[in-house]
Amino acid sequence: MTISNLHPAAQAFVSGVNRIEQQIAGANQQITSGKRINTPADDPAQVDHLLQLRADQQLNGQISSNLTIAGSVASAADSAIGGAIQVVDAAIQIATQASNTLTTVNTNSSLAQQVQGLLSQMVNYSRTQVQGQYIFSGDQPESPYYQLNLASPQGVDQLLTVAATQQIQDPAGGSFASAQTAQTIFGAQNPDGTPAAGNVFAALSNLRSALLGNDTAGITTALGDLQSSAAHLNDMQSFYGEVENRVQSAAGYAATRDTQLQVQMSDIQDADVTSDAMLLSQANTQLQAAFAAQSQAPKSTLFNYLS
Repeated sequence: MTISNLHPAAQAFVSGVNRIEQQIAGANQQITSGKRINTPADDPAQVDHLLQLRADQQLNGQISSNLTIAGSVASAADSAIGGAIQVVDAAIQIATQASNTLTTVNTNSSLAQQVQGLLSQMVNYSRTQVQGQYIFSGDQPESPYYQLNLASPQGVDQLLTVAATQQIQDPAGGSFASAQTAQTIFGAQNPDGTPAAGNVFAALSNLRSALLGNDTAGITTALGDLQSSAAHLNDMQSFYGEVENRVQSAAGYAATRDTQLQVQMSDIQDADVTSDAMLLSQANTQLQAAFAAQSQAPKSTLFNYLS
């Protein structure tokens, strides 16, 4: 309630008490919340800057989360391609053994069964999943890119024809490619759709067919194709190794950026608890002194100051 017709001395006392109580309330709020700015009115000049810093921190946090997922995917891809390289190495050993003219039809037939198993493993690597998503299926990760089909010339059926356009945002600026499709990695094709150099499915399928047909020349050709496939897979593994390094570097930058943003926000909004405690103590002392002085003033009641 506002009393408008107090004696000037009484009005000064009331105003002083109100000011001190506001200081006490403000200091208590800052100490309790740990924040110097609790409402826009606390420091209007800093509100826009503080809101921008919070938005920057939120965006940086989302980028950091995306980098964590990208790192997991790149690591799984690196591991899968490493396994695929081991499969090709095993097939190269089989082709080398079978290229020896002393091998028998029965031996080649047995080796063909082994290659069939290797082809099945390769298909499985092309269907690698992370969190239920096929990581080599490009922009359609809910579906696998290939399935095994021994009747097909390449030993597989291609189920998708999508690209991998995923880009990972770098908190330092820009973005970078983070994925390749199963076709690029395992089933490289020429523009006319025929198998290109490095097509590991075709190389394995051709080796299997040559072994079943006891075709020494075909086995030798398949051996060369497998060696090309091994080189291609190594290139693909290097791609994902670079992605892992890029993700790690970007994640480190994001962590540093988050710390910087937090420091900037703290400088603006965090309370100086020590100063607030001193202010609270001083205000309480002033309030007690004011009431003590007022109680000793030569007056009988507040109504004496009313006109």
